[in-house]
Amino acid sequence: MEMKEKNDLTTQEFSIEQLEEGVQHVNNPVIGLKPIEKKYLSAVTGYTQNNHLFYFTDGESKVEVRVISDEIIRIRLAPHGVFLEEFSYAVPNPIQRVSVFSFDETSEYYIVETNTVKCLIRKEDFFIAFADNTGRVISEDAVAMHWEENSDFGGYYVYATKECVEGESFFGLGDKTSSLNLRGKRFVNWNTDTYSFAVNQDPLYRSIPFYVGLNNGVSYGIFLDNTFKSHFDFGYQESDQVSFWADGGELQYYYIHGPNMMDVVKRYHTLTGTHPMPPKWALGYHQCRWSYFPENKVKNVAKNFRERKIPCDSIYLDIDYMDGYRCFTWNKKYFPDPKRMMKELSDDGFKTVVIIDPGIKVDGNYWVFREGREKKYFCRRSDDYFMEGHVWPGRCQFPDFTNPEVREWWGGLFKELLEAGVAGVWNDMNEPAVFGSGTFPMDVRHQFDGHRGSHRKAHNVYGTQMVRATYEGMKNLYKNKRPFTITRAGYAGVQRYSSVWTGDNVASWEHLKLGSIQCQRLATSGISFCGTDIGGFTGEPDGELFTRWIQFGVFSPLMRAHSAGDTREREPWSFGPELEAINKKFIELRYRLLPYIYSAFWENHRYGFPILRSVVMVEQEEKANQFREDEFTFGDKILVSPVAEPGQESKVVYLPKGKWYDYWSHELFEGGIEHTVATPLDSMPIFVKAGSVIPESPLMQYVGEFEPEEIIFQVYYSDYEVNSFYFEDHGDTFAYEQDIYLEKKFVVNGNENTISIKQSIEGLFTPRYETYDLKFIGLPFKPSKIIIDGKTVVQNLEFDELNRIRIQANKNFREIQLSK
Repeated sequence: MEMKEKNDLTTQEFSIEQLEEGVQHVNNPVIGLKPIEKKYLSAVTGYTQNNHLFYFTDGESKVEVRVISDEIIRIRLAPHGVFLEEFSYAVPNPIQRVSVFSFDETSEYYIVETNTVKCLIRKEDFFIAFADNTGRVISEDAVAMHWEENSDFGGYYVYATKECVEGESFFGLGDKTSSLNLRGKRFVNWNTDTYSFAVNQDPLYRSIPFYVGLNNGVSYGIFLDNTFKSHFDFGYQESDQVSFWADGGELQYYYIHGPNMMDVVKRYHTLTGTHPMPPKWALGYHQCRWSYFPENKVKNVAKNFRERKIPCDSIYLDIDYMDGYRCFTWNKKYFPDPKRMMKELSDDGFKTVVIIDPGIKVDGNYWVFREGREKKYFCRRSDDYFMEGHVWPGRCQFPDFTNPEVREWWGGLFKELLEAGVAGVWNDMNEPAVFGSGTFPMDVRHQFDGHRGSHRKAHNVYGTQMVRATYEGMKNLYKNKRPFTITRAGYAGVQRYSSVWTGDNVASWEHLKLGSIQCQRLATSGISFCGTDIGGFTGEPDGELFTRWIQFGVFSPLMRAHSAGDTREREPWSFGPELEAINKKFIELRYRLLPYIYSAFWENHRYGFPILRSVVMVEQEEKANQFREDEFTFGDKILVSPVAEPGQESKVVYLPKGKWYDYWSHELFEGGIEHTVATPLDSMPIFVKAGSVIPESPLMQYVGEFEPEEIIFQVYYSDYEVNSFYFEDHGDTFAYEQDIYLEKKFVVNGNENTISIKQSIEGLFTPRYETYDLKFIGLPFKPSKIIIDGKTVVQNLEFDELNRIRIQANKNFREIQLSK
């Protein structure tokens, strides 16, 4: 009877109207299918907690709030309640470093709180806000997080929109070519080979989806950890909104609390890492060109540096050193005995850096291609065909650097180059760039360290994973020696493996100014070890422009001249004896300042301080500084203002609050105001903060030319207490990881009759020199007495021609006093 009733039901006839109410046959088209449109989080209906992880839901979607540290909270969105597997190339270890956190509920909000920051989730509409521990809201949603289905590729476009308050400014986002303040602009992150790029051209070579907001005196950061093509709108479309979104993946971002810009950048470094200490020679002057060949050309360039006594530490070999542009090979016509050549260069103090691109020529007789093909290490498309594209060698295939096995293989390929004498590797064309098509097709598959993905997901990390493979391979082959790498493309976290340069710029005054802005921006974005192609890669600089660029290069963390093959050669002597002398003077200045520069690198590596600091980072409370671009500090003691206009005989320079000394004349200037400074071609504005202790080296033609018998310290008088810092170690090993280094802290204080300098030392390194040469600058009195560690010492106390008092002291002194 029951079966019959069921059969009767199945034979009933239904009207079209009944079908439209929800019943349909299998072969009927779907009726009532909703169009694809943006969907928004709605009212919060519940939550769960798992230690420092909190999950909130509106009934279908989920939002994860994760407490990372006292100042960092991560937000993740799962549109249908299922999160992607935890993985990030940028943040390898999102370890909890929070001491105390709490959870509270009011009638309006759920509140996740640390000692420093509050995350408020509004119940009625799922808006998320972040406030400081006083309750002041620093960043808040203007629209609930939302998403839109991607019918072509699967997954979702994911969006977040924040309030943009009046007077709020934005900084960072990598190497963008706009003004320093990003307010009112829109950008795309998609690594792109942009030869001869223009001001405001976007996108460029790197994708760093991290920005620093400055909201009425309080700084915070937003890091969108999403490797897909991403977009940032800083009040461009809607003047009162900041939006960021991505073409796929998960909406996952970190809120990083300040309240100072420096704090935000340092905390960003706790997530994504800092630069490892470079070999000290990498902080010298680099000479590069596309291309120096054959061997006698390379040797001639090296000979000119030494005969003219212009310091230089490295010479680069571009693609013409290879056999038919095949990576890991040598053109034996141009370089018949590369090992001998690099040994001779090394004996004369030159390190050799070679270029390596990702494209591997399709050639059955080429050992790298055979190995990669046999081991199935090259990228494949969705239908399993190899991804092929044309670059310098012709038809090429490309390793999948998101596969750890491929990275290990790639790193091992450097064995013969390193054994022959190569000291550094330059990774280029790794956006990845392909002639004609621009980059890989989007259906190319990547292993993504076991998390799989198409090129839409892997494109922006391809360059970082290539230089990671290069760096880790060199480090493994070198054992305890530091590698030097430089990469064109990268994603957040690339600083753990490499330095960068700003790409194929132009020989113009506009690009000189732009280079300063880009390097400041990169440092704010976590990539301090950066530089420009001095003189411009393409185009023809005149002598004045090249010299002004050399001057700026002294205060770029990476100082490298580079030029295209279709331009005239441009070495420091290429523009006549007068300009050669000025170029030499400034390159020598770089080498004298290397102990200070090296110490700034340690502060970045160990403590996360950016090496270059825009004035707004130094003094964010001054609103006018949000728009200053000309001045920046290198470390925290030296401020420079590069000359970026032709024929400029003077310029206006702003000095932050405090007192500053002109580096050249030792004249004292008050800070907090602008000053007009003379800028003849043989000078540039350089100022030193009062109270600073600046370490300097005896002049060398290359790093390590000789062991110094003493270290020079310029001690600048101050009538208030100032701390300075000096770091030293072996310079080319990883012994610093076992505390084989010295950190020296100096405290200077003075009054109208006396000055004192105290020294404290930490670490296990033992330098060979025994003596300090201390030069006291700006004393308001003529000293007659020296006391070192409680004992009166007799030395000459006459002022020299630069109004300095010079004394010598043992390197381990604890306190020196000079008095009237």
